[in-house]
Amino acid sequence: MVASSADVKQDLRRRLRAQRQERYVEHNLLHLLNVPEISRAQVIASYFSYGTEPDTHALNLAIIKSERTLLLPRINGEDLEWVSWDGAKENLQTRGNFSEPIGPALTELDAIDLVLVPALAIDPDGYRLGQGGGFYDRALPQLRAWRHGVVYNYERMEHDLPREPWDVPVNSW
Repeated sequence: MVASSADVKQDLRRRLRAQRQERYVEHNLLHLLNVPEISRAQVIASYFSYGTEPDTHALNLAIIKSERTLLLPRINGEDLEWVSWDGAKENLQTRGNFSEPIGPALTELDAIDLVLVPALAIDPDGYRLGQGGGFYDRALPQLRAWRHGVVYNYERMEHDLPREPWDVPVNSW
């Protein structure tokens, strides 16, 4: 019996999550501030990492400190909406494992210059394997922003990942 693409992806997610647990080392992503597309961006959509994901906390605060606009995603049904965050913990709410910003959602998505995209792995063509909820698969086609995938170095694959017709590659990682 041939495994479906969904089964292959689920098995790959399980293995990559286990690898993150084994190899996790606390660090920050401040080096990303030197990526040209990030250094030029004025409105950046990031995310609030959790668990063993690459830690975005210091990076998010540095973006705010540099007087640029930081947006974080908030789940709204099956979609993501983007909300400005000022760095104050009282302006976050917890939903399961996620911290989400409180406040009005951005209505003009073309204002976003760059989006930091979480992933478990990214292949040589920029296609990513996410956590499996499909939120970024639905959100990315709505954004004209530069897409920078965020993974650990060892999650940059040398081979193609399974792809679906709706997958959108990131521009850099």
